[in-house]
Amino acid sequence: MPAESGSRQDVIRILIVDDHAVVREGIRHVLSSESDFEVVGEAAGGEAAVTLAESLLPDIVILDLSMPDVPGLEAARRIRARAPRTAILVLSIHDHQEYVLRSIEAGTQGYLRKDSSPSELRNAIRAVAEGGTFFSAPVARNLSLAIGKRALDENPGARGDSLTPRERHVLVEIAQGRTNKEIAGRLGVSVRTIESHRESLLKKLDVRGTAGLTRFAIEAGLLAP
Repeated sequence: MPAESGSRQDVIRILIVDDHAVVREGIRHVLSSESDFEVVGEAAGGEAAVTLAESLLPDIVILDLSMPDVPGLEAARRIRARAPRTAILVLSIHDHQEYVLRSIEAGTQGYLRKDSSPSELRNAIRAVAEGGTFFSAPVARNLSLAIGKRALDENPGARGDSLTPRERHVLVEIAQGRTNKEIAGRLGVSVRTIESHRESLLKKLDVRGTAGLTRFAIEAGLLAP
């Protein structure tokens, strides 16, 4: 995901948002050993996070949900509106089903618990920066349960019926967090072909972005809980 502000090629520019200084310092330390990560800013509240995201245009915002001013989910919605090319990775102590589902609805691309390992955090950042999604195993289970319990306004299977077998296969691959390049390699086709399938999926399913495709796949029962 290239930054709009002219950052060095292949460097993932990161904004850390957490109301605890010790947590921000810990995250910075975890990322400091990686040559492809650059922490470009920190914020201790939701309002500051939105302002910095708009001015710095980072590739990734690592966002806590518990903020002293603007709640994390509202901050996520504002960031998506003002910096649409910036991806959001939630890092929170909360992993309740509704928290996870609402974070996706707010436009986030990944969700980790704060007890995740440093390597999982680094993997999540890279996956999201490449246009994929990343949910730690406990979070993914809760997400599936939340969708299973929520009454849907429409039957997702109806839209899914219009998909070709190959589009359905690509949809599952996307929902599992794989990049276009990875999917192309697994299916033995070009990256351009996968990009075309992705665009077709977005139009047929009337959703926005990878997060929308992921949610649809889970709602339609294409992913195992």
